[in-house]
Amino acid sequence: MGFDDALNKAKDFANDNPDKVEQGLDGATEQVKDRAPDNVDGHVDKGADAARDRLGLGGDDNKDN
Repeated sequence: MGFDDALNKAKDFANDNPDKVEQGLDGATEQVKDRAPDNVDGHVDKGADAARDRLGLGGDDNKDN
């Protein structure tokens, strides 16, 4: 399986289970922010937003914060 195949599977899963993917991204983001220095929090948030965009979930528009 190539990268494109894996990305397509991830997109399909995200489309079928957007709440689970959001929950996973939020949890992973918080875990990284808890363990990393505070000065990287903005970069972590940007990475999570990029993942949401890549999976077709949108960036901050879908967050309830």
